[in-house]
Amino acid sequence: MHGHLCDSGELDRLDELLTPDVIYDISDVGQEPLRGVAACVAAGRALGEHNPVGHHVTNVVLSEITDDRVQVRSKGIAVNADGTTASVTYEDTVLRTSAGWRISHRKLRVHRAPLGGRV
Repeated sequence: MHGHLCDSGELDRLDELLTPDVIYDISDVGQEPLRGVAACVAAGRALGEHNPVGHHVTNVVLSEITDDRVQVRSKGIAVNADGTTASVTYEDTVLRTSAGWRISHRKLRVHRAPLGGRV
């Protein structure tokens, strides 16, 4: 739902994706981690027209699966309004809540070099 909600501007619905106390770690882009849904919404609104026009998540891998918790790793491709793109990896902890499955922690890792820099 991340791409659907962000790309349609429905940031007020991020609580359908994130736990209320989510930690969204964007330190890899030089920012302090966002804490809580309201901080994530505010950050998205602050980016305004600098937000990507498309968030595409693929290659989703689930691991460390228990009844109430799953570790998830996925690839993200951002398409910007000027046609440039960016590639990231999301490392998520997803919890079962009374409202359904929600991301409680997300670590964003930006890809800057081919082969992860291991040339």
